[in-house]
Amino acid sequence: MVLTKLNALKAQNKSGFAVLADPDKIAPADMQHLARLCNDAGVDYLFMGGSLLMAHQMELCIQRFKSESDIPVVLFPGSPAQVTPYADALLYLSLISGRNPDLLIGQHVASAPQVKGSGLEVISTGYIIVDGGIQTTVSYMSNTTPIPADKPEIALCTAWAGELQGKHVIYLDSGSGARRPVSEEMIHKLSSNIDIPLIVGGGICTPDKVYQNCKAGANIVVVGNAIERDPLLIRDMAQATKAVNSYHEN
Repeated sequence: MVLTKLNALKAQNKSGFAVLADPDKIAPADMQHLARLCNDAGVDYLFMGGSLLMAHQMELCIQRFKSESDIPVVLFPGSPAQVTPYADALLYLSLISGRNPDLLIGQHVASAPQVKGSGLEVISTGYIIVDGGIQTTVSYMSNTTPIPADKPEIALCTAWAGELQGKHVIYLDSGSGARRPVSEEMIHKLSSNIDIPLIVGGGICTPDKVYQNCKAGANIVVVGNAIERDPLLIRDMAQATKAVNSYHEN
């Protein structure tokens, strides 16, 4: 179970690394190579999703990846309806930082029968968008205003609201291609004050940034765009999470 492992990371004050693959940007033919890179690096999860993806492309990408790897595939969908039983788990995202009712509950009502029948492990996720310095795809598509990057108190209260509503995890995201990733201050503020796992993504381009995010308390760090540009970063980024875990153990 993916959530069981995420809860264990939180309980042990440890971190993991997830590669984000967008089926709109990666061809199914490339997924087996990506799988081998992830295997060699010891990646913990493959997150699969995008804002404008085609379902058949996503399923084929997952099948190709799974033909080479046992790494769990977790759906990170642009809408709750982007579901396929070929994955292992689904981040069932509720955009709690925005005030768009369709992304808080509307799309979930419409997609609930499909999600219930999918057989996937469903992980209720409080999704929080943070200002990354430019308008990203997620802020544009969601038609919501991100939380200001210098307002960790607002982010914390938002995370608390999600936790109190029963969300399984919190996902802090500055968006794909963000100029400014989520600050370590905000990550630490949330991680040290919530009891559920914290996932962080958006604008993370270097192994050092992965290391600093993990050290600040991120339980999973997610990287997509930087790896699309340079897949060889996977090993160094995964190693950065392991370095922080070793630091905590000592």
